[in-house]
Amino acid sequence: MSLVTLRDITLGFGHPTLMENINLRIEEGERIALLGRNGCGKSTLLKLLTKEILPDSGEIQFRTGLVVARMSQDVAGDISGTNYAVIASGLGEIGQHINDYHQFSRKIDDPASMDRMHLAQEKIDSANAWHYIQRIEIVLSKLLLNGDEDFRSLSGGQSRRVLLGRALVQEPNILLLDEPTNHLDISMIEWLEDFLLAQNTSLVFVSHDRRFVRRLATRIIELERGQLTSWPGDYDEYRKNRELMLSAELKNEALEDKKLAAEESWIRQGIKARRTRNEGRVRALEELRRQRQARRERVGNVNIAIQQSERSGKIVIEAENISYAYDEQPIVKDFSITIMRGDKIGLLGPNGVGKTTLLRLLLGELGPQSGRLKHGTRLDIAYFDQQRAQLDDNATVIDNLALGKDSVTINGREKHVIGYLQDFLFAPDRARSPVNALSGGEKNRLLLAKMFCRPSNVLVLDEPTNDLDFETLDLLEQLLVDYSGTLLLISHDRSFINDVVTSTLSFEGDGVIDEYVGGYDDWMRQRTAAKAEKKSAPKTATAKSRVTKQTKLSYKLQRELDELPQKIEQLEQSQQALHDSMAEPDYFKHAEEDIAKDQKKLAEIDSELEQAYSRWEELDA
Repeated sequence: MSLVTLRDITLGFGHPTLMENINLRIEEGERIALLGRNGCGKSTLLKLLTKEILPDSGEIQFRTGLVVARMSQDVAGDISGTNYAVIASGLGEIGQHINDYHQFSRKIDDPASMDRMHLAQEKIDSANAWHYIQRIEIVLSKLLLNGDEDFRSLSGGQSRRVLLGRALVQEPNILLLDEPTNHLDISMIEWLEDFLLAQNTSLVFVSHDRRFVRRLATRIIELERGQLTSWPGDYDEYRKNRELMLSAELKNEALEDKKLAAEESWIRQGIKARRTRNEGRVRALEELRRQRQARRERVGNVNIAIQQSERSGKIVIEAENISYAYDEQPIVKDFSITIMRGDKIGLLGPNGVGKTTLLRLLLGELGPQSGRLKHGTRLDIAYFDQQRAQLDDNATVIDNLALGKDSVTINGREKHVIGYLQDFLFAPDRARSPVNALSGGEKNRLLLAKMFCRPSNVLVLDEPTNDLDFETLDLLEQLLVDYSGTLLLISHDRSFINDVVTSTLSFEGDGVIDEYVGGYDDWMRQRTAAKAEKKSAPKTATAKSRVTKQTKLSYKLQRELDELPQKIEQLEQSQQALHDSMAEPDYFKHAEEDIAKDQKKLAEIDSELEQAYSRWEELDA
């Protein structure tokens, strides 16, 4: 018998209904990924499976004795206690005894505490539940949580990690997870994948992390336009078969629309047609009308584009031995980098290690405590802040975007703000809603809309992928790949990093940051090889490499290296001035010898620039 069976379930909180006559069976050992657009009802379906809400109609049959545990996206306001207590509460009554044992075993000097500890110990013994203590400790450790910290003092991301831990310590028949990878760093996500694969529990999870879905899902179900479709196989099979289904559906709808148009034309004919028409054909037309009216239009794709300003200088940011520390804890130590125009750099490291701090240092929002930082010329920076500080929660979506205006300028053309927001899937009534009424995915789409309505040549994205659906992620990826400007990206989405960046900065601890070529998989391969090489290398070779690294340039060469960036900047300014002059509409009305002189001068500057860059790279190496 199936663990859970849903038959003809209909549920709606208005019109259109979220679910309409849906059916689903969950079997033992299945790992089901539940996909769908934001607001389509995924979280509501999970609540149906825990009996938190009931359907308007239909039947849900649970196997006798079934235990279901759920981790929700939302943090309830009535949760209190230490992190240890909250996580242990997922185990019910025995969890309370485990928490008592944990608390009172550390107060053995107090006789009353000793009595409480022995009572808890007896309860744990009789339930044979000692393994749960180890399970709680593992979860706390892997999710980097302090068990003694007060839950109510935590940030939103930390509290969600505690709720994830509370769900994971249980051993239910079905585990329901709603966006479990949000606010987890890559090492936590990989541990979670391994943990879930090792369990015997059936799993139903909502996630926008494609790599997470690829690794875990044995079946995919999609909730769209009130209907639930099941796709056996993995994520890539689902994508391929879904495209085939959508293509067939579009063709079928086009045929239906063509037939309806023909029948509407027939019915509008004159007296002769009305005399000769038959009632069966009229009834068929009425049925076609009902079907067309009942058809739910699929949600469109986000239609976004990045506005690019004029090119920046070739050197975008130059950092030399910059350092920064909080309370004597090094965050960035002796870090040097030269970021060139067109570089796409990903920042990798655990939560709290200092990735956002490094971004702020590179952008000049924070001053380095030592070292030197220099920005290139003509920088137009657009910044996506994961804290969404650029959004006013109390203002409407429109006011956040247009600041009281009714239009925005996109690629030199005026566009009504409502039309622009519709490109980001905001219906007119949603565009007039306050930001505090939006979901996480909607807030991220609004921040992208706000960022992309102004030209840029440097994009700085701090966790832009949270809560974005797969279609929007795919489009954003392609836009960033095609972007000719410079990109700095923080993301825990491994697929996104792989597809977008050309190099990565890895935080190795104690402020040390190493640079690697390529994306996430390249970083993993190079890092593993470097560790193996370091482990097997003889001490003499290590000493030799250390001496080589410490070799300094002569005073003359160091001075030449220091002067090159200024020389390059001056050459680029001269180059840009010539380009601007030659772009004037009446430029080619000038005398031929003047045009030839400009072209020769431009070629000389181009050649000199190439030599300067080559020399700079040689000395810098």
